[in-house]
Amino acid sequence: MSNEFSGSCLCGEVKYTLSGSVQSFFLCHCTRCQKGSGSSNAANLFSRQGTLSWLKGEDNLTTYRHPNTLHTRCFCQTCGSALPYYLSSIESVVVPAGSLDSYCDLIPTAKIFMAERAAWFTKLNNVECFDTLP
Repeated sequence: MSNEFSGSCLCGEVKYTLSGSVQSFFLCHCTRCQKGSGSSNAANLFSRQGTLSWLKGEDNLTTYRHPNTLHTRCFCQTCGSALPYYLSSIESVVVPAGSLDSYCDLIPTAKIFMAERAAWFTKLNNVECFDTLP
């Protein structure tokens, strides 16, 4: 699936585009992604042929690579928002879905590392939903 996406961080200091095809969209439940996202999972698009272009703020990025793992996070130094990065070990651009400004109707490919999921994640089916903060 060939697409062009644009995205940015929360404070607007960093902006980017991704041009190219997306091979997968994973919801990762590993413990590292839980810690890094502060939530039940990370949601990332993976693009092997994609071209990542920084429109603004590339010098405002920080990258963290967790020792002895593939786990990598790139984020805005000002607001901490997760942002795309190139992961050379799998030759892919990894794009946090939440950083996208473009409409994205891609359906997640898979939930991965479910053996490590948060205990409360399986109890969400009957949780009340609200359109805004109640």
